[in-house]
Amino acid sequence: MKATQKDFAAIAPKAARQAKIFFFCGPDEAAASQAAHTIAGLIDNPGERVELSGGDVRRDPVLLGDEARSTSLFGDSRHILVRVAGDEAHDAIANLLSGEAEPCPVLVVATGATDKSRTAKLLADRPDALVAMFYPPDLRAIADTIRKSADAAGVKLDDELAARIARASSLDIRLALNEVTKLALYLDAAPERPRAATPAAYDAIGATHEEDGFAALVDAVLGGQAGRFAGELARMREMELSPVGVLLAFERRAAQLAQLAGKLGPRGDVRALLEAEKGARRVFWKDVPELTRQLGIWRGPMIERLVDRLMELHQRMLTNSQDSELLLAQGLALIVRAASVTAARRR
Repeated sequence: MKATQKDFAAIAPKAARQAKIFFFCGPDEAAASQAAHTIAGLIDNPGERVELSGGDVRRDPVLLGDEARSTSLFGDSRHILVRVAGDEAHDAIANLLSGEAEPCPVLVVATGATDKSRTAKLLADRPDALVAMFYPPDLRAIADTIRKSADAAGVKLDDELAARIARASSLDIRLALNEVTKLALYLDAAPERPRAATPAAYDAIGATHEEDGFAALVDAVLGGQAGRFAGELARMREMELSPVGVLLAFERRAAQLAQLAGKLGPRGDVRALLEAEKGARRVFWKDVPELTRQLGIWRGPMIERLVDRLMELHQRMLTNSQDSELLLAQGLALIVRAASVTAARRR
């Protein structure tokens, strides 16, 4: 079975009943992780969760099959969550498929992989497997998801506040749903006891505003503003922002720039394009100045190299988590230097 973010919600209940192996991939790692959470909630009697890393299954390709066919310490049911980079789980899943006994559900979140990867091709045509591909959402799509999730929790959000939560979360659905949960607790809301959320209530729960989160660092680096870089990096450390969360914000902006650059073409009018995207609510009006600057830098081969560099950096951070902050700082320093040189050359 195969799915994308468009049809995943419709396919998920059937897949949870029928499939045993789930492969979640695509550029939007946040949505892939949320999909794994959704499937885990739909599985009948999911039991104990066993978590494995890409390094675990790469070093020992037999481990996944052994874990999937063993019982928990107390004889209860279990499911396995594996977080990998690219095709790290390929050999482990191939071994799992070659076994005879029925495995417990195995959910794989594969950063940097696509539905054309070697692992996905192992699974896509199998009725007992699901391959789901997720692309970064636009502001409208993520705001709609936030509003629907809030409705289910008894929190009533208007369009403006839902969009604000989406922007403050850098379009990361996991962070956004955490904000919804906090709002529900603050308002004492429940499905049978709905409450209307206000901007004041959102301020009161201590939510991170978009200008206080990742956006300033993202804009400084991708805009080639080398003079701001050190200060924004220090602010990231002071706020104790997650290095992986910061990198995900960069990946989402890079994906957005790639989509816009594709629409723009080699001789397109940047301002006209962004006005049209703003009018269609695919771009937030406050982001237009920075996107204008960044599209002047990241086009053609430059945007391709940026996406590749961020994916490579993500994989290095996942395999060296203890040094993730240092690796992030080094990687971003190279990117801001390249952006500043390109910006100066194109003036």
